[in-house]
Amino acid sequence: MIHIVDKDAYKERSVTEQTTECCPRFNPEPWEDREIVWNDKRFLKDHVISLFHIPLNFGAVMKRDMEAIEAAGADSEDMFVLSDEKSLWGSDVYLPISKEIKGVETTTLSGTFLSKVFEGSYRHMTQWIEEMRSYVQEQGREIKKLYFFYTTCPKCAKKYGENYVVILAQV
Repeated sequence: MIHIVDKDAYKERSVTEQTTECCPRFNPEPWEDREIVWNDKRFLKDHVISLFHIPLNFGAVMKRDMEAIEAAGADSEDMFVLSDEKSLWGSDVYLPISKEIKGVETTTLSGTFLSKVFEGSYRHMTQWIEEMRSYVQEQGREIKKLYFFYTTCPKCAKKYGENYVVILAQV
C-alpha cells in the first residue's frame, strides 16, 4: 500500500471506547476518493463462509488469522480486511502482512485501486456498487475487480451510529 492509511487513523477512540468496543472508530478521510497503488503487497488470504453474503464464521476466521499474524511477527503498518465477495456462499478475505507466514495461505496484490467511502445500511450495497462504477467511469477507467472493506462489526457500527464501507475498484 502507499501508506494512505496508518494505524493512527484507527486510533480515534477514547480509553473507555478501547476497552468496551472491539473496532476502532473509522476515519474515512484517508480512503475517500483515493488512488492506491500496490506493488506485490502481501496479504494473508482466508475464506469466510456466508449465507447470501452474510458472514457466518467471520469472527473465528479473524481470530485464527490474527493469531497467525501475531505469532509470526508479521503485523502490517496498515490494518484492514478486504473482502472479495465471490459468491452468495462465501468470500475470500485479505489481511495485510509485513512478511511471509508459514502454515497459512498468503498472496500478493498489485495494481491500481480507486477507493470510495460509503455510509449507511448494507441494504444500499447495490446502489453503492453502481455509484462506484460511475465514479470509476468518470475517472476514465474500467473496473477489473471490486474489493470491500467493512470498517466495523455490526455491534460497533450501532454503538458509533455509523456504518462505513470502503469499496476498492481495481482498475
